[in-house]
Amino acid sequence: VRFANGRLRRAESLRFTVYRNRDTAHPRKRHRRILVSETERLCYVGHNFGSGVMKCNSLCRYFVGVLDKDSGEMEVYNAEIFNMQPLLSGAGDACLRAVIFGVLQGKPVQVQHWLCALEAAHFIRGCGCGVSDGVCAVLAAQGALMCVSLAQMDLCIETFGTSKQKRALSSRRLNTVGSDIMSTAVTKAAANIIDAKGVTALMQDAAQDDMQTISAFLPPCHEDADRPEHVYKFEDILSPAEYEALRVPAAALASATAEEIAKKVEERSHCSFVLEELKFLPTDEKSRDHKARCLWFLDTLIRFSKEKVIKRKQPVSPECPHIIRRKLLKNFTAVTYNNGSVQNFISASMKTKITAYVIVLALHINKFQTDLTILQNDLKLQESRILDIAKALRLKVSKAKGVPGLDNDQSHKLGTLSLPLPVQKAPVGHRKRKKMN
Repeated sequence: VRFANGRLRRAESLRFTVYRNRDTAHPRKRHRRILVSETERLCYVGHNFGSGVMKCNSLCRYFVGVLDKDSGEMEVYNAEIFNMQPLLSGAGDACLRAVIFGVLQGKPVQVQHWLCALEAAHFIRGCGCGVSDGVCAVLAAQGALMCVSLAQMDLCIETFGTSKQKRALSSRRLNTVGSDIMSTAVTKAAANIIDAKGVTALMQDAAQDDMQTISAFLPPCHEDADRPEHVYKFEDILSPAEYEALRVPAAALASATAEEIAKKVEERSHCSFVLEELKFLPTDEKSRDHKARCLWFLDTLIRFSKEKVIKRKQPVSPECPHIIRRKLLKNFTAVTYNNGSVQNFISASMKTKITAYVIVLALHINKFQTDLTILQNDLKLQESRILDIAKALRLKVSKAKGVPGLDNDQSHKLGTLSLPLPVQKAPVGHRKRKKMN
């Protein structure tokens, strides 16, 4: 059993009940089960059929072992995995009625109702009686139809219910009152803000908030720069100390001969962007060393983006300097807690941040015009995704013929950083998907 909203702390505080379908002859229905667990304040429901069922491998069997501490022997039983979802509406055993309402949709089950002893009740969505917030049930023994509203059931709980059911009813009513108060307060506050600022100003604020959210994953942008190289400063990508630390690992790239570069291309030991740029290393020693350092760090970022969970000791490669490893873990990973330990992993937002830094570094390497399609293929991204990031970086995107021999000479997208910068626009919803014939 797995709970959707957290872990189970005290298993002994839960009471579990399993319901099975009565139609044992039907090849599918006979395997249907509903698992209900109850606590003092909340009910949980899980089932092994329908749209919300967990995607378990049908080719696998699941077992649970029960260890006898006295004898040291373990007994193994067949098991099914249930994802227990919290059920927030209803009081006490009312969660069972909600299960029958929302999950079984009219299928007969064996239940014990707290309102009256129903040995075999057939619950239905509605019988035309007008009860929209209660339950309609056909009594199997008498063949009679019983329709009860939630208000009537609450009155029965107040009069005949157990102490547990009365506590649950009180808790539900307090939650309802709290929700109403909160909704009224939010509505009143929203009306006051609209009256004070106006709709136009609020829309502008929302657009600015969207831009700030996007900018949180981009390198610092200096919009008042007078030259393209000052829009995204190189020092914001690599600090002087980090740049100096790259001298040793990048030396192999800087000193590579034409034959060694050809061998690297054949072995595909680096990403496509780096392999292509190695063919055009400057002859000047200082410029050659600078480009080699940039290419080594760009290749490291792309390799790093393909990881999922990062090991803190060796996140990339053994030759990676300590200051670079620390930079990668601090700036390009998110932190999570798993089994009592801290883990670094690359989330979708961190993948976006890495892509933005890769594009900016490629711009510095290629005189502020770079092939976005090659970077897209190296980063394993969709074209629409890398174009969105490029536009957020204020690049002008144009079409150009790709590098011969790469990706079947397909039409590539070029990203150019030029002044004045294009006006930044907030994203306007999702794209319309193309209809597939």
